[in-house]
Amino acid sequence: MYAIVNISGKQYKAEKGLTLCVPKQSLEEGKKLILEDVRMVHDGKAATFGNPKISGAKVTATILDHGRERKILVYKKKRRKGYQRKNGHRQWYTNIEIQNIQMSKTKSAPKPKKDKKES
Repeated sequence: MYAIVNISGKQYKAEKGLTLCVPKQSLEEGKKLILEDVRMVHDGKAATFGNPKISGAKVTATILDHGRERKILVYKKKRRKGYQRKNGHRQWYTNIEIQNIQMSKTKSAPKPKKDKKES
């Protein structure tokens, strides 16, 4: 079973036991994180898609640690003008481990039958 989850504007494929590197979350290490913006769930037989998200579905994860990515260099230059700028950036991230994928067991209401209009 896997799910597609929206975390901070990015979509990730979540499976039980999988470790993901996501944008920085505001919780401390060891805390539970409940993700309710589930876009798709595939249970091995059928896939359920949300519009835009599935109501009643949630993914539970545990925060492992926080850190920063490798430094990337941003260099700007305009030739023959003497303009040069060098800037570095390190993005914060959070490692999470997916614990559980849960779907609600509520049955959808049957669609009403269309009545034939008599002329």
